[in-house]
Amino acid sequence: MLSPVTDPDGAPFWQYAAQGELRVQTCAACDEPRFPPRPCCPHCQSFASEWRRVGGHGRIWSYVVPHPPLLPDYAEQAPYNVIVVELTDAPRIRLVGNLVTGPDAPLNSLPPDRIRIGAKVQAVFGATGLPQWTLERP
Repeated sequence: MLSPVTDPDGAPFWQYAAQGELRVQTCAACDEPRFPPRPCCPHCQSFASEWRRVGGHGRIWSYVVPHPPLLPDYAEQAPYNVIVVELTDAPRIRLVGNLVTGPDAPLNSLPPDRIRIGAKVQAVFGATGLPQWTLERP
């Protein structure tokens, strides 16, 4: 399993995820959530920000099933999916992850034919601390 590459702006996202919390950077001046994290708010140009917890629910906005696997470290789990999730709490925020059957399940645990655009999902956190997603109604 690959580990995320962090930078100073995005490091808190991964620190909260390692604790089982899904948080997004939010402007402390205008309350606009933003992702990916960055130093300045694109709406009001404020440099003040905070990390707000979100409910971890969303819907599948898009997905792909790479053939062949694009990352050599994932070749043994192919075919696997990569989904884009639009958050319910912050619809302009879209997070990338994998749709799995449960925490710590392999990336290929859900057959690709079960994935549907618009399906409701919820975040789960396994031992890796990476946010993954499960269907709300399996």
